[in-house]
Amino acid sequence: MLHEPAAQSGKDPAFAYKRTLGWKMFVAYALFYAGFIVINLLKPVMMELIVIAGLNLAVVYGFALIIIALILALIYNRACSKREAELAKSEEV
Repeated sequence: MLHEPAAQSGKDPAFAYKRTLGWKMFVAYALFYAGFIVINLLKPVMMELIVIAGLNLAVVYGFALIIIALILALIYNRACSKREAELAKSEEV
């Protein structure tokens, strides 16, 4: 196999925006996940509660964690791509 060095890229003008958005999303997700942990630590019986379509809270919350992580990733990608495009336009002018 041919291995080549990684392509060099210049300074990312959207770095500060990406970092700030990433931290905000991380904190939001961490708080949501912490809720899951707190319920399991303080009231584990609550996880047996049937919430929707015969599924208990543990299953619904677990799937919600996965789905929210995917949604946050899509939002992050779209927001960062938009910011990069805006900055690229402003540099061209």
